[in-house]
Amino acid sequence: QVQLVESGGGLVQAGGSLRLSCIASGRTFSTYNMGWFRQAPGKERACVAAINWSGDGTWYADSVKGRFTISRDNAKNTVDLQMNSLKSEDSAVYYCAATSRTSTITTSTWRYDYWGQGTQVTVSS
Repeated sequence: QVQLVESGGGLVQAGGSLRLSCIASGRTFSTYNMGWFRQAPGKERACVAAINWSGDGTWYADSVKGRFTISRDNAKNTVDLQMNSLKSEDSAVYYCAATSRTSTITTSTWRYDYWGQGTQVTVSS
């Protein structure tokens, strides 16, 4: 079992930055591939960034590539999402998720077993 708690969301002006953090409980965090997802009102939840268990493999959605950076610290059981040059379309609830089902990075929502409660990010234009 893994419990995930996100923090760091808030209100920011367009062009600004936010850093989301997710801390996981449990001693097996380093065995999980992790992802950050977001869901805006009326839209499906979608992966924006993912990282493999060791941290040496990452994936980004085209819409955030070059602006967002995902990283993890297995010693601290954390996975972060640094978001720069934020746009109004980045506004959404952001979720941290963990999966042990795959040996490689996955962006499919249904492959993730554990989810945080979400943190709201609002970008004002």
